[in-house]
Amino acid sequence: MTTYAPETLRSEIAYIAYHFHWAHGELLDLDHVERRAYLRQISTINQRLSERA
Repeated sequence: MTTYAPETLRSEIAYIAYHFHWAHGELLDLDHVERRAYLRQISTINQRLSERA
């Protein structure tokens, strides 16, 4: 099992929770690869929205 910095995990969880409004437990249940995929998707969505503005 690979672990990484708690601050990185908190940052990822906060970012997804802010945008998707998912519960803390649901986010902790995501594996690293899945959580990173959601981070990329949110980033893409935000980028598209800012280009339209």
